[in-house]
Amino acid sequence: MNGIDILFVHNNFPAQFRNLAQRFASYPNIRVKAIALATAPGMPGIEVQKYNFSGRELAQVHAFARRFEIEARRGEQIIYAANALKLQGFHPKLIYVHPGWGEALPLRSLFPGATICSYSEFYYWPFGADVGFDKEFPAFGVDGEVRISLRNAATLLALVDADLSIAPTHWQRTVFPKEFHRKIHVIHDGLDIARLQQLAGQGIGQINGAPIAPGDEIVTFVARSLEPYRGFHIFMRALPEILRARPRARICIVGQDNISYGIRPEGHANWREAMVAELGGGLDLSRVHFLGHLPYEKYLKLLRVSSAHVYLTYPFVLSWSMLEAMALGCLIIGSDTPPVTEMIQDGVNGVLVPFFGIGEIAAAVVAALEDPARYVPLRRAAAETVRANYDFDSVIWPTHIRLLQDYVLSNTLLDTIGVTTPEEARRAS
Repeated sequence: MNGIDILFVHNNFPAQFRNLAQRFASYPNIRVKAIALATAPGMPGIEVQKYNFSGRELAQVHAFARRFEIEARRGEQIIYAANALKLQGFHPKLIYVHPGWGEALPLRSLFPGATICSYSEFYYWPFGADVGFDKEFPAFGVDGEVRISLRNAATLLALVDADLSIAPTHWQRTVFPKEFHRKIHVIHDGLDIARLQQLAGQGIGQINGAPIAPGDEIVTFVARSLEPYRGFHIFMRALPEILRARPRARICIVGQDNISYGIRPEGHANWREAMVAELGGGLDLSRVHFLGHLPYEKYLKLLRVSSAHVYLTYPFVLSWSMLEAMALGCLIIGSDTPPVTEMIQDGVNGVLVPFFGIGEIAAAVVAALEDPARYVPLRRAAAETVRANYDFDSVIWPTHIRLLQDYVLSNTLLDTIGVTTPEEARRAS
């Protein structure tokens, strides 16, 4: 049986492609390689052709064109990296690419015979989704709205070139122009639930040196960065009432002080400092633990002991952390915003609250701490929701196979991945 080459292109590889790349690479007749920025973490067993990139020297570029200028320069680096792979005899028949940084721009010209799958994570609108959702912050004006629309240029070009595309949630698919919906298939990245549960174990034993005992009231909040896009400012404003009503509650906040999305606060280095300053003496900081970025296993262990997990977001990309929390049986108190509402049914597998409802958020957390037994069915239903819909092995991988049967013409690839397990593929070869 002849082998086949598959290429993943993502500046921070593996990112969303971790499970998919790992599964393809487990078959002996599939050779998997990736192209990524020099700082990308990579993953064991997959060769990454790395490139360096600088987006500086943009002073002479029109403000409207600066993002695309950066994307075009990055696309140029992809040409060099791809040609290096070609010189090694690597010729992909299937390519997965995240187009958000311009890395998809040259792929069709480089590999005209390949099947290209573009990752449709988000399409930016100057209104109706994340932008303008939070009225606390100023509008962008016409110039800002034009810049927001132009953020889509590389993504649109990638969609035109792609044979197919995948979006992780139905709502994220809907934000793309309707003309492209026929190309975009909803397939989440998937979770390795068995591994999550194994890593989480029985949970974390202490927080900042203080031990955790069964029945302790632990409220968790997780975001890559502590910022308004993930409702950090709203959550912080709910804390004084939670801490007053539940004197034994401890608040565990995981996230970095940098900015992933949105704007920086005025007069403060980060949103953590801004919110602590705003709340002043109303916040008992002895029971509020800012844990920063946690190692993955420690973060999962923290989720395991959570009494209530608050997840808030603008209408934007869904965080992996919410599904991971659900998979570990956390009680999700989530904002009634898409795509959270795609995953959570209020009173069934979680609790939905208004994003801006400071009082409602506090009341939901207090109720969860007062009567934890009442919410056990919701916790179980949350875990079952993820197991039934987002487990990589049992749901996501078979869905990918069915999709590839519609788009990939290579019998070699279909024959290889059509075998039930990688071990059977090895025996067959």
